[in-house]
Amino acid sequence: MRLAGICLVTEKLRALADYYVQVLGVEAVGDDTHVELRTEGAGLAIFSAEGMEEMAPGSMVGAGSGNAVLEFIVADVDAEYERLRDLGVEVVKPPQTHPWGARSFWFRDPDGNLVDFLMVSAPQPA
Repeated sequence: MRLAGICLVTEKLRALADYYVQVLGVEAVGDDTHVELRTEGAGLAIFSAEGMEEMAPGSMVGAGSGNAVLEFIVADVDAEYERLRDLGVEVVKPPQTHPWGARSFWFRDPDGNLVDFLMVSAPQPA
């Protein structure tokens, strides 16, 4: 088994797609109902809530928004932090190195989902 991707469902498909195009630096392919952003590894899809409801009536009843954390491995956390800060991205946690060896920062997308940009290195000595 392998994870194929993540699909975010939103009321603001175009705005969220445009946001991730800027943040991830990849192209969005699709229409006003469904967009794919192809990243290395698992892909990211964005689906309109209206489109989901049309495909499966009742599927959006009780569905939440902003309840996911997306994690992306990047080459340089600090450079990405500076780039996204310059874009006005809402940073939740500035870059920090954790005892288990990861260095990361968190930010929030327009729907409230947390995004974690991280790089993994050797664990820090105790």
